[in-house]
This record gives sequence, C-alpha cells and structure tokens, in this order.
Amino acid sequence: MRAARTWRTPAHAAAAALACAVATLAIASSASAQRVDWPREQPPPPLDRRAMVFPHYEIRSLANGLQVIYVGHHEQPAVSVRMILRAGTASDPAGKPGVAQFVGRLLDQGTTTRSAQEIATTIDSIGGALGVGAARELSFVDALVLKNDFDLALDLLSDVARRPAFDPAEIERQRTQVLNSFQVSYEDPGYLAGVVFNRLVYGFHPYGMPQGGTPESVRAITREDLVAFHRTHYLPNNALIAVVGDVTADEAFAGVERVLGDWPAGAVEPPAAGVETIPMPTRRLVVINRPGAVQTVIRAGHVALPRDHDDFLTFDLAIKILGGDGGNRLAGVLRTDRQLTYSASADLAGQLLSGDFLAQTDTRTEATAEALRVMVDEIARLRRDRVSRRELRGAQDYLAGSFPITLETPNAIAARVLEAMLFGLDLDTIEQYPQRINAVTPREIQRAAEAHLHPDNLSIVLVGDASTFIRDLPAVGFDRIEVVPVAELDLTAPDLRRGGRRGQ
Repeated sequence: MRAARTWRTPAHAAAAALACAVATLAIASSASAQRVDWPREQPPPPLDRRAMVFPHYEIRSLANGLQVIYVGHHEQPAVSVRMILRAGTASDPAGKPGVAQFVGRLLDQGTTTRSAQEIATTIDSIGGALGVGAARELSFVDALVLKNDFDLALDLLSDVARRPAFDPAEIERQRTQVLNSFQVSYEDPGYLAGVVFNRLVYGFHPYGMPQGGTPESVRAITREDLVAFHRTHYLPNNALIAVVGDVTADEAFAGVERVLGDWPAGAVEPPAAGVETIPMPTRRLVVINRPGAVQTVIRAGHVALPRDHDDFLTFDLAIKILGGDGGNRLAGVLRTDRQLTYSASADLAGQLLSGDFLAQTDTRTEATAEALRVMVDEIARLRRDRVSRRELRGAQDYLAGSFPITLETPNAIAARVLEAMLFGLDLDTIEQYPQRINAVTPREIQRAAEAHLHPDNLSIVLVGDASTFIRDLPAVGFDRIEVVPVAELDLTAPDLRRGGRRGQ
C-alpha cells in the first residue's frame, strides 16, 4: 500500500511559513527571557549530605610496645596493612639530610632473607601492592592485598621493615638514581620554590632541609649511617600498624602478633632539634634567578600551627576559603578577575612541632609584581575582614559533603587513622569532622586569622627571570630583595649562596 500524500497549494505553503516564523520568534523570545550568562555567579546547590558512620575499630598494644589498630571494612575482599615509624626526615642526623629517605628507598630492595627480585615477584604474583618510603614525620611500609593473602602480606611487611640488607651494590645503585633525580629537580622551578620556601620558613631546623637531601649530603651518606638510622628508629615501641579491611579483629591481632610479637623493643631517641630552633615569622623575599624563564613561580607564607593545635581546624578552614577546596579567593581574583594565572591555591600543613601556611601560583614573567601584590593583599584581607556567612557555608558544604568520599577504601581509612594516631588526635574526631566543620562561625574564622595569619611577615620566593620583573617589585611595595642565581643556590648557607658560611 502506498502512503497517502498531502498536497499543498501556494497559499497553504505561505500560511505554514508564516506560522513557523511566528513560532520561531516566540521560542527565541522565550529563550532570550530565560538566558543565563555563563559562568554563573552562583554554583549549583550542594547535594544532600550523606550520613557518615565510621567503621568499627579497636586498638591494642603488644608486649613490645607496638600499637595495633584494627578497622573492619567488609565492602571489598581486600585488606590494607600499614606500618608507620615515628621517625622521618625530621630525624635525619645533623648535617646529613636525606638519610631517612635513603633508608626508605632500600627497604624493599633486598632483606637478609629475600632478594629484591623475590620481594617484587612475591607481591606481583598475588596482584598486591607493596610501598615503602619516608616523609617528614614518619617512615612507612604498607601492603594492599586480597583477603586470602593477608598472612603473606604480613610476612613481607615484617621482613622488609625489620631485616633490610642494605647491600652495598644496591646502595650505590640507589645513590646514582637519587643524584640523577637532583639534576631533573633542579631544573624544575616548582621544586626550587618549594625547597627554598621551606628553608626560609623553618631555617636550619630539619623541617627546613630538603627531605631527599642535597647532592652533597647524599654523596656523603655511608652504609653505617643507614644501618644506624634503622637500628635507632625502626623499633616496635616507635611504630604503629593499622589493619583495615575484610578480616575480623581476632584475625588481625593474631596475625600481627605472629610476625611482629618477637620484635625486640629499644630505647626511643627524641628528636634532636626542638621547636625552639624554628624561627618566628620574618619578612624576606628571595628571587631565584633563572634567566630566560617565561613564567615566575610564586610562593608566600610563614610558619604556622602544629597539627594538634586547638585552632588547627578553624585556621585550616580559613585557609581553604583563601585558596582551597570549596572556596579559593586567590583563584577568583588572580585567574577570573585579572587573568594572571591558570591556578592559585593556599594550604595549611601541620607537623608534630610546628606547621606552615603556603599560598602559591605561577604567572607570566612580566606580570610577576602584579600577581604577587594581589596575592599578598588577599592574605591581608582574610585577616582584616570577616568572611561572609555565604562564603563560609560554601566551603563547609564542600568539605563536609566530600568527606565521606575520602574514606571509601581500606587504604584511605588506614591513612586517616594512622595520621590521627601519629599526631595524638582522638580517633573520634575523624567521624565528627563534618559536624565540627559545620559548627565554625565567621567570628571564629576571623579570630583564627587575626591570631595566626601574618601578612606583614611573609617569606616569599620567586623563581624566574629576575631581569624581567626585579625593577617592578619596589613599585608594589617590595624593596628588600635578595637575588640568588640558580647555579649558586646552596640551602645550607644563611644567604643561600654557594661559598657562603654554612648553617648549623
């Protein structure tokens, strides 16, 4: 059967065209009336908050002083085992930065019972992961495996943590790799800005030294240094271990007792450098000159709060408003308003003895002075002017709303629990984080900013082509400037120049 066809006369066609035009104009008019300019000034409303219930946990101590934390998490047939030692790069021997990280690099590169190849083959054969290393306050060994391989993971972790071989040939191989990595790092303006910033903020305290050491210090590290660090700090009564995942509490504690219960305790040495050696915030501007650079890396901040300070959460929220998740005034001004950068941020890092506040961005070289002035002005504004309830609520909604996502895996839970234990925090504060964040008021934000933010005493680092912007800095209020050629940079010298007097 043929489809029926409709024939139209010219009059019909004209009428249809007119009707179509009228309809089109009506639609366009309606769309124009509803048009929204992008980007919107207001973000979409946050999703409904998810109720968060922290998994059941237990804490026990073995006879040798090892603290064991168990957290049940049965959504996946996996187990995360994480051990941390309360000794990291801040415990490096005086004058030898880099020892802790060197030890950490060697832990899985052969033990007295397994070769490096055997360790790698064993963990790979079960589809697991083994990690080792050192950070500022801690050294670590961790393993992630399926539930059926829990006992094997414990065996490996115990062997790697307790019996590293420190084979001379492996030491030299790792030393070569580290020295080669310095050549790459010293070409990275972000790395240079970071290590110089830490040096300005913390002075000659171990917090101020590069965590991986310097080329000179790494060349000087001996096998005896590595063995001594391990013998001194890798002790059960200086360690924490978290077992998180699809095992019972009895299985977790029995497994740890089996492989680590006979680990002898020892005398734990306190840090050689105390908080009294960390300088007070002092205004200083250092330019690391890299001729020909087309961008300038900007870092500004000062010494701040230790992680267990009562004001840490409130001040951290203030810094989030300045340049973090859920807020970020710096990005709004530097990127959106001024088009001076692609990104800008601010962060608060808390350690055992102290901490630091850091604001950072990159900008095109000729805009260096303007970007720096804007950044410092925003820091001062946060201290001077009370934040609005609307701005605070935006940051709170983001942080409280996204928090449950950060605790969805055994690894994430283990890391959060061990962090709390390391810094002496109550584990209940983990589950209560959303409520504690949402309870902060604008008045409390202003009080914390006034007490702990010091815009007149910022340590500032600029890494870029000094010849392009150095003359612009006095015009925007920065007239005391130190310029250090990148080829002459020496982090152990008070003036940061090679050939200068060495620090203590």
